[in-house]
Amino acid sequence: MSSAAILEPGVFRRYASDQLVTLAKLVLENAFQPIVEVGTGSVFGYESLLRGQERIGFGSPLELLDEAQETGQLLPLEQMMANRALAKFAGLPDFHSQTLFLNLDVRLIRNGQYFLEKVVQHLRTAGIAPSSVCFEFSERFDNTSVPEFGDLVTRMRREGFKLAIDDFGVGHGEMKLLCDYPVDYLKIDRHFIAGVDKSPRKRHLVKNIVNIAHVLGIRVIAEGIETEAEFIACRDYGVDLVQGWFISRPTTFVSELQPSYPHLADIGRRRSSQSLDEILIRKQIEHLPTVYENQSIDSVFELFRRNPRQAFFPVLNANGEPRGVINEYHLKEYIYQPFGRDLLKNKMYERSISHFVDRAPIIGLDAEAEELMSLFANMENSACVILTENMRYAGVVSAASLIKVINEKQLKIAQDQNPLTSLPGNRAIRDFMKDAGRDDDEARFFCYCDFDNFKPFNDHYGFQMGDHAISLFAALMKRYFFSDGDFLGHVGGDDFFIGVRGWTHDELNEILERLLSDFHDDVIELYSPEERAAGKIRGHDRSGAERDFPLLRCSIGVLELPQGLLLDDVGRIGSEIAAVKASAKDSDDGLVFASFGETK
Repeated sequence: MSSAAILEPGVFRRYASDQLVTLAKLVLENAFQPIVEVGTGSVFGYESLLRGQERIGFGSPLELLDEAQETGQLLPLEQMMANRALAKFAGLPDFHSQTLFLNLDVRLIRNGQYFLEKVVQHLRTAGIAPSSVCFEFSERFDNTSVPEFGDLVTRMRREGFKLAIDDFGVGHGEMKLLCDYPVDYLKIDRHFIAGVDKSPRKRHLVKNIVNIAHVLGIRVIAEGIETEAEFIACRDYGVDLVQGWFISRPTTFVSELQPSYPHLADIGRRRSSQSLDEILIRKQIEHLPTVYENQSIDSVFELFRRNPRQAFFPVLNANGEPRGVINEYHLKEYIYQPFGRDLLKNKMYERSISHFVDRAPIIGLDAEAEELMSLFANMENSACVILTENMRYAGVVSAASLIKVINEKQLKIAQDQNPLTSLPGNRAIRDFMKDAGRDDDEARFFCYCDFDNFKPFNDHYGFQMGDHAISLFAALMKRYFFSDGDFLGHVGGDDFFIGVRGWTHDELNEILERLLSDFHDDVIELYSPEERAAGKIRGHDRSGAERDFPLLRCSIGVLELPQGLLLDDVGRIGSEIAAVKASAKDSDDGLVFASFGETK
């Protein structure tokens, strides 16, 4: 056994304090933890994490960094670990299309310019673009209180680095950072992600954080995801990227890193086909020419010259991710000044494209049209919403284009309505089930209504009387379910759908019993006195055989999704509804309730 192995941690720390960097070179390692795209499971990048501190007597990386700060060794220690992380990153086969996330200790900010210069030199040597590196500002301390912070951020942006707010929600000055600085990513702290699928408070906070970030053109990363339920909840609330043990634990071995994570690709698909919104939005996308933030100002002048009717262009980083837009009016301020254009190109004046980038809302192509319109409404003076696919630029939509999308969507919905009952059809029913399945703040009930013995009634009395019975039931549904949260749909023929949220089992049972009783009283009057008295009607079954049939009634199978149960699979919900509907048709009173998972 080595002497190092038998020394107590306290003894190690006492001897290590003066030689931290020397010892760190021997024992510390960089572990990479994947940060993954929600929709595809593809790796977007890696966060570099410090590992091995326990070998020199420190219980956590923070303890080691605090000791380094006290002994004046923080800068060389962080410089060494950053260089090692960049060297490891440069050895990955796809590093050009990925992003390395590096934590920047706020106590380094006073020496930030020197630190950054060394990083830039290393990048040039390794052939890594600055846009492939994102610095995370930890909220353990108030970054914005350091006087040098603003100048450091300006330098980082000018060099092309990306910026992230780490530990959002539990730190200092994070709202100031969000408001006053050009941040690319916001990492929601694990505190808000743990159990988010079970906590209404956390769900509301995560939803609103995501919405605020997207309005500001910032992408959201959920940290510390450990369960499938947490992953599904974050995905459904609009989170863009995820990180945590459910995806992959940090590893010091490059050979263990994967380009994608198949277990996410399956559960990560929101649907097997495009939604109506995405189909309509894709028709309205404008594929504008783009400029890269590292291009010369002359290239922007040339782009505006070739496109005189265009007032802005999207700006991308070297990885193809949108940064915002560059508006023509910013450049006009210089064009119409004496020597203004020459001044922009003067290296001493240092005005790059990144200096003129305005924020714009950024969101994925799979967002709903109403969500895009909300982004416009909440972002003043925004010329467009920038759309991405797999985190890369896909195009833009203007306010006028979005109005066309909303109008066309409303027209499609109107066309989907049943002409007899004016109730929404199957597309709207599926959309309601999908949205309700994702919103687990309260109990949800899906009621499938199906007439029994409708065919012999319709054959005997004719389709007009059959339509009359269908209209009677639709009118009764509207009489009993009229609140804003209630959904009524017409599947087709004599099949209907009722969806409610926040009701109790007893409340819904009472209303449905009334509905069935009223329908029975109304529909029995449609039969002749003789058939009413006999309680049956003569007719032919589906195989053509003549026999007696009971009088028309409605059966209702009710599937309950309890509060806290989050489901994204409409197919599974539909299968369970079909099972409970079959049970209702076989029951004496025609009304059966079942909770999700109880049907056979």
